Amino acid sequence: MADGTVIIIGGAEDKVRDRLILSRFVELAGGENATIAVISTASSLGLEAGERYRAVFGELGVTRVRPIHAVTRPQANDEATVASIHDTTGVFLTGGNQLRLSSTIGGTRLADAVLDRFQDGAVVAGTSAGASAMSSHMIAFGASGATTKHRMAQIAAGLGVLPGVIIDQHFQQRNRLGRLLSLIAQNPSLLGLGVDEDTAGVVGPDHIMEVIGRGSITVVDGSRSETDAWEVHGHRPLMISGVVLHSMPSGYRFDLRHRARVVTPSLHALPGGEAASS
Repeated sequence: MADGTVIIIGGAEDKVRDRLILSRFVELAGGENATIAVISTASSLGLEAGERYRAVFGELGVTRVRPIHAVTRPQANDEATVASIHDTTGVFLTGGNQLRLSSTIGGTRLADAVLDRFQDGAVVAGTSAGASAMSSHMIAFGASGATTKHRMAQIAAGLGVLPGVIIDQHFQQRNRLGRLLSLIAQNPSLLGLGVDEDTAGVVGPDHIMEVIGRGSITVVDGSRSETDAWEVHGHRPLMISGVVLHSMPSGYRFDLRHRARVVTPSLHALPGGEAASS
């Protein structure tokens, strides 16, 4: 079976009105027939975070929702915890602290179970910290600001559900272009994805990312760039030139494998002449 779908959410997704992003997750997980695990390890709210999403998914028609709050590595390796993942059709990772998430469950049986479900066709979604942890290379923490500087961010290992990219969240709201550019300068083989709040990238098995939600996803391609990052010291500004930048609002699609926008008819050219609301 082909890999499932990944949904990377920039945080602060709508949970009370049209719930566009969470509704898409539920739909892909099987709708009323879905079995969803909510992993709230990243959250400082503990079990409350998992229960909040249980309530939201319940309002969307899902009756089988299992909050999982593994806060130690032994818990993430526990047989009962791992068993609760085995028949899921959707796994949702909450926001919080991505370093807490990766250092607690990275390399555990729980992380392996999530990857196994994804490889069997399940949908795996993460919001905020949960989105950052989807990649193999994850932003652990860092500074905000538009100016690209050396040592703006620290990288740690993510869960590896969506390799080949590095994901930043709350992107426009927290002014994080500088740190994403600095990381791409140092790691030009990775594709940078900066996801705004209440915005998501839905990535299917074909590696085509569809953007949904209120904001945009900023795609940073440094594969042909040049930089002086290797000779800059301290926290000084660095040079990066030749980056290809894409800003992709709702309704547009991007091929992550070929690093190119998928050309489709303009939303304004569709019957009615109006872009779909989100």
